[in-house]
Amino acid sequence: MIALLQRVSSAQVDVEGKTVGKIGKGTMLLLGVEQGDDEAKAKRLCERVLNYRIFSDAQGKMNLNLSQVAGQLLVVSQFTLVADTEKGNRPSFSRAGEPQKSKLLYEYFVSQVKAAGIECQTGQFGADMQVSLVNDGPVTFQLRVA
Repeated sequence: MIALLQRVSSAQVDVEGKTVGKIGKGTMLLLGVEQGDDEAKAKRLCERVLNYRIFSDAQGKMNLNLSQVAGQLLVVSQFTLVADTEKGNRPSFSRAGEPQKSKLLYEYFVSQVKAAGIECQTGQFGADMQVSLVNDGPVTFQLRVA
């Protein structure tokens, strides 16, 4: 399971011209599910995401996590994160999780975020989404649990 985290001052997801998710200060998270991923991996990744210290403290150091800055989280599914790009000129998606199971793990991940008390918005799984954001920093990290 892979998460691409971006510290944002705002982010939004639109589907067919309608906004389905929108946040202010917080984290935009692109989530990729791989074959073999399960709820245990989703829970571990969620804990890492929520505790990852990417926000600046009073001294300007990245020492604060999402809850410490009262930030919001926007979670968007993105199977292309798991693409194999090591050979050729076309990505392979053979490592991507099966769509139905991936959707369940995506929903489980979101439920874990909400259970932790974090304000969470989402994209629409499997949809053609238009994502816009203002990356604060820019600050972007990739987290992976195997």
